[in-house]
Amino acid sequence: MKGEAGRQRHEKPKQEGHIWGSMRRTAFILGSGLLLLVAFWNSVTWHLQRFWGASGHFWQAQWERLLLTYEGKEWILFVTGATYLPVLSFWTINGLLLVVDTTGKPNFISRYRIQLGKNEPVDPVKLRKSVRTVLLNQLLISLPIVVLLYPTLKLWRDPCRRELPTFHWFLLELAIFTLIEEIMFYYSHRLLHHPVFYKKIHKKHHEWTAPIGVISLYAHPVEHVVSNMLPAMVGPIVMGSHLSSIMVWFSLTLIITTISHCGYHLPFLPSPEFHDYHHLKFNQCYGVLGVLDHLHGTDTVFKQTKAYERHILLLGFTPLSESIPDPPKME
Repeated sequence: MKGEAGRQRHEKPKQEGHIWGSMRRTAFILGSGLLLLVAFWNSVTWHLQRFWGASGHFWQAQWERLLLTYEGKEWILFVTGATYLPVLSFWTINGLLLVVDTTGKPNFISRYRIQLGKNEPVDPVKLRKSVRTVLLNQLLISLPIVVLLYPTLKLWRDPCRRELPTFHWFLLELAIFTLIEEIMFYYSHRLLHHPVFYKKIHKKHHEWTAPIGVISLYAHPVEHVVSNMLPAMVGPIVMGSHLSSIMVWFSLTLIITTISHCGYHLPFLPSPEFHDYHHLKFNQCYGVLGVLDHLHGTDTVFKQTKAYERHILLLGFTPLSESIPDPPKME
């Protein structure tokens, strides 16, 4: 007994030394990783800032030329800039996706379909109805709201002011825009799922249980204003943003919502699994980033599915539906 007690006393300092050594190694690895991450981030932003600065003189000159051309008619410049590039981005991407949706070609893209066997090919009658609604929403709702956005922004700061924003200010704006959109979209979207509003308003958007890109703007007019337009517009109003920032932000929001609805989990693009699952099940995954879904527990069922395992950035060319297939259905 005495020998065993002595041995335990002798081993205890060794164990403590081993634990302390492990902690030091862990701290060293984490510290080194953090330093490398900071150095990498600083390097990336430095290079981007150099590029921004080098090309900044060119863009500043072009911007000043536009201001001279539209002198006294800056509202026309604003409306044109805030609608033309975003709408062009939206229809360019959706035009390409519609070719795949309607023809099934090229075949290699069809392999990345999330809901296998759906929209192969897409219902042409349903598609025409949706495209017509999207065009009406853009022409009769989005355009007038953007026109009203100009005097609203001018109350705070002129969006067509002479100086273009710096690179770091633009990054800050994007972060704040994203945060505001996540909060406003999550709560407005969840409100639209209340029985009072769902049947009369939001059900229209959910006619597509297997979504395609163009239906990202297929919505009741009230939903288009409350859930599509306002979450994207409030950020620029709060920040008193320049037209250049607004153009890029509106384009990004339309590209991201198109990807979220496209129905294909394509390589090197953000995963659409989260929102695709929302269209499939209706009562999960209400947000954009998923942060508020995590906080409110509205993604708990999603996290138990294969779709959650597939909700990653695909860095190869093997479709995730093949590498992480759904379990066989019980007969």
